[in-house]
Amino acid sequence: MINDPAMNTVMTTEPAVATSERSLMVLSVIARYGKPITVRKLKELTGLPQSTLYRHLLPLRKWGLVQEQENCYAPGPLSVQLAWGFDHTSYLLSNAQPEMALLAERCGESVGLMVAVNDQVTCLDMVDSEQSLRCSFSKGRSHPLLRGASAKAVLAHLAPAAADNIIARQLQGQAEEVQRLHTELAAIRGQGYAVSEGEVDWGVWGVSAPIFYKPGQAVGAITLMAPAIRAEGRHQELIAATVKAAAAISERLALF
Repeated sequence: MINDPAMNTVMTTEPAVATSERSLMVLSVIARYGKPITVRKLKELTGLPQSTLYRHLLPLRKWGLVQEQENCYAPGPLSVQLAWGFDHTSYLLSNAQPEMALLAERCGESVGLMVAVNDQVTCLDMVDSEQSLRCSFSKGRSHPLLRGASAKAVLAHLAPAAADNIIARQLQGQAEEVQRLHTELAAIRGQGYAVSEGEVDWGVWGVSAPIFYKPGQAVGAITLMAPAIRAEGRHQELIAATVKAAAAISERLALF
């Protein structure tokens, strides 16, 4: 099962940001939209007037961070250099990749490395299952920090003030849902992992365990995802393997 990030990513209006950071906000919306985006859609997602948008798009285009194609905007060629540099210098990626590959081989399922970026959970890297029926959560794909095992495992281990702020913004006026989510996040912290089925993509079961740079300082999560029908009867096996892989990555990071 192959997922199209442009179809599945849920976009939300950005929180108010300082004027000096608006170019970065525009760039982040373009980067995670998943396909070329119109100015009209950018206005909707950023809340910025059209004249302000064009003012911020101009330097982004000049520096190659954004390119225009048929009156739409998409990440530019400099974004490739940034991605390459990240892939080759990230201590998190270099220490996570061996354990991700091992987990994917042992369990026969897809494995992703997830981190929080603003109000989103973003996939930094993927090891795809070799089975013909598999779950594919593309590298670079993101969705709000409220749905799915990956998002909740990351959200549960953010600084309390940061997590509370995200929850309050995204669930404004939904007091019962806020309380339910806080209860769920407390349970996730207690057991050391999050599990979900069908919360992001239909028919997909997932388990996610936090990765720690230092005790109490989470940097992301490792997620194993499988077709729900194939995960049936294997939940405890897959949970244990994922938690073990996350612990091994945390041990590697602690050596830095």
